[in-house]
Amino acid sequence: MTGERDREEFTAFVAGSARRLLHVAELACGDRHRAEDLVQSALMGAYLRWDKIRDEDPFAYVRRSVLNGQVSWWRRHSRESLTAETPDDVAADTVNNADDRDALRRALARLTRRERAVVILRFIEDLSEQQTALELGIAAGTVKSTSARALAKLRAQAAEPVGDMP
Repeated sequence: MTGERDREEFTAFVAGSARRLLHVAELACGDRHRAEDLVQSALMGAYLRWDKIRDEDPFAYVRRSVLNGQVSWWRRHSRESLTAETPDDVAADTVNNADDRDALRRALARLTRRERAVVILRFIEDLSEQQTALELGIAAGTVKSTSARALAKLRAQAAEPVGDMP
C-alpha cells in the first residue's frame, strides 16, 4: 500500500466486510477463534495486495483466502474429526437465535469439507453455481452434484429427532 487513500479504502473495506467474512469463516470451521484467525490472516494478505485487488472484487478475494486457509487447516489436521463448537459470544444472542446457530453449525459439521464449502458459498453467500465453481476451483457440474448431495444429507438430518444429533 502506498498512500493514505489506500489505507482509508482498506479500512472502509474491513469495516464493511469483517462481520460477513467472520460469519463465513465460522461456518466453514465451526470455531469462533479459528475463524477470527482465518479472517485476520486473509485480511493481512489482502492489505499487502490491496493495490492489485481493490478494483476487482476484494470481498471475493478475501473470502477465497478464508476458505483456502480452512482447507489448508483441514489438510494439516486430516486425522482429527471436525466438530462445531458454540462460539464464546452466544450469550449475547437470543436463546432461539443461539439454538438456530448451533444447529446450523452441527449440521454443517456433518458434511464433507467440499459439501460444506459448496453449501456456504451457494446458499449462505448466495453465489451462483458458476461463481462457486470458480471460487473453489472445481467444475460447475461438481458444484451441482455436491450441493444436491449436501442438501439431501441436511434434509435427512432435519428429519432426525433432535436427541439423535451429536
